[in-house]
Amino acid sequence: MSPPPASSPPASNAPVPSAASPAQHASGAGGLLPLLFVAVWSTGFIGAKFGLPDAEPLTFLAWRYAAVIALMLPVVLVLRAPWPRSMTACGHIAVTGLLVHGVYLGGVFTAISHGLPAGITALVVGLQPLVTALGARAFLGERIAPMQWLGLGVGFLGVGLVVAQKIAAVPGGALITMLLPAVIALIGITAGTLYQKKFCPSFDLRTGSIIQFVPSLLVTAAIAAMTETMQVQWTGQFVFALAWLVLVLSLGAVSLLNVLIRRGSAVNVASLFYLTPPTTALIAWALFGETLTGLAMAGMALVAIGVWLAR
Repeated sequence: MSPPPASSPPASNAPVPSAASPAQHASGAGGLLPLLFVAVWSTGFIGAKFGLPDAEPLTFLAWRYAAVIALMLPVVLVLRAPWPRSMTACGHIAVTGLLVHGVYLGGVFTAISHGLPAGITALVVGLQPLVTALGARAFLGERIAPMQWLGLGVGFLGVGLVVAQKIAAVPGGALITMLLPAVIALIGITAGTLYQKKFCPSFDLRTGSIIQFVPSLLVTAAIAAMTETMQVQWTGQFVFALAWLVLVLSLGAVSLLNVLIRRGSAVNVASLFYLTPPTTALIAWALFGETLTGLAMAGMALVAIGVWLAR
């Protein structure tokens, strides 16, 4: 996979483009970016399922972050990619990295490693559009139209239908214990989206990825050293999962997320996360033979309608 292209304009303090209109989103390659992002982002839960049997969650993530930095640093140096013009800008980008990578991924991987089904984890994170809508109104001053509120509500109902059967299969007491890391992940991805939209919506994706992943690596590795054995079984399955998460998720999907945040409103971007649980369910059905009930199919239809209304 080739390195992600630099966002335009490259400088961190360059003028921020205005949000694209619905017509602009629907035409050309830009209209495909949200769908591509959802498809790629949803594979993260599958990658975690493949790799976590061979490594503890934070150790797995530390290796993932280190690999991204190792891949991107030579690219940045060879291409002379521009760095932010101030330490303040670097600090803002680093904070978004800690929230979106360190807190969000740390919570998701820990929840799944503790036995929380990926579908339920996706449902908890699926609360993000609603939480982001509230935060965007208070933190960014974005106006949420009544039709968007309706779309957010319909989408969340659809997500609930998709994973209802999985929730029923988990004992109540165990579910509560396993939910905490997923709730922390929800807080991380929501705060990261709002923070980036307000303080650093536009930056070069090549240097920005390094600035985001370095603090994530330092914090994650430090916590892993204190709480985990940091042992890894380097099986073929683990190597494949690590390579997929590094190349496709950390470089591909995260770059797409940064572009979408720069182009659209926080609510528009967050509404895409409603599509993650249904897409993950479809991938799990294709790869692992997991069943899709009629209720789940109805939920997927509601999710699609909700995202359309919210955007």
